[in-house]
Amino acid sequence: MATTAPQPTWTTEYIPGDPRIAVDKQGSGPLLVMMHGIGGHRSNWHDQLPEFAPHFTVVAWDARGYGNSGDYDGELDPRDFSKDLLRLLDHYGAKKAHIMGLSMGGMIAQDFYSMHPERVATLVLCDTSDGLSRSRTPAEIEEFVRLRTAPLLAGKEPKDMAPAVADTLIGRKSSRESWQRLVDSMSMLHKEMYIKTVRANTKRSEYPDASNIQVPTLLVFGEDDRLTTPEVGRKMHAKIKGSESLLIPTAGHLSNIEQPVFFNEHVLGWLLQRRALAL
Repeated sequence: MATTAPQPTWTTEYIPGDPRIAVDKQGSGPLLVMMHGIGGHRSNWHDQLPEFAPHFTVVAWDARGYGNSGDYDGELDPRDFSKDLLRLLDHYGAKKAHIMGLSMGGMIAQDFYSMHPERVATLVLCDTSDGLSRSRTPAEIEEFVRLRTAPLLAGKEPKDMAPAVADTLIGRKSSRESWQRLVDSMSMLHKEMYIKTVRANTKRSEYPDASNIQVPTLLVFGEDDRLTTPEVGRKMHAKIKGSESLLIPTAGHLSNIEQPVFFNEHVLGWLLQRRALAL
């Protein structure tokens, strides 16, 4: 007898505006926003939504130019993401929200805090940095751009370059399933929008000063993250007064996908202690 695949417990909604923003939403309570990295998709947070939803209204977005969110004309200013995030908070009537971001999502979270500190209850910054030019050498940034854009500019599609990029991001002890999830999310990239995003983020030279962050902040890094290494996390921890840090054993750059049980237990536990800050 054929079995029916389990239905997702979240709903997909759209934040109106230009461009419209697609989100997967689940739960009730204080708003918790989850933001993916530069090669990601809202599905990257599907291991987290059901676990966090009993305590929070959890919203995982597709950033502009990603997934089911709309594309846009012209070049990208990385701060445009923060304008979209403000629209999202306003749409759900949240005076404050808990903001979680991985990699590029973590940088968006820091931008948003610098622009709207009164709207942020806590920050969870995962496998990220406080600025590419602070954490990577010019040669490393050049290689980052080459690996991600050269195949696309030569006529290939995101699915063609996804395996090679995934190899550099995944922890060396992580499962094949985690690697495949990363490949699958990268294969869904909007080619032109992704190129714009890579260029905009790597050309940028000015970033918010992490030492100005004054809300409770948790820094989450994979033990085997070769892109934003644990050392990057230690330097950010030293800059952000009162911050706490969590090292995810054996995980690479996608710590929430590679070690979801460990991630969920510890990050949710930290957030629950501070849940009321967004009420």
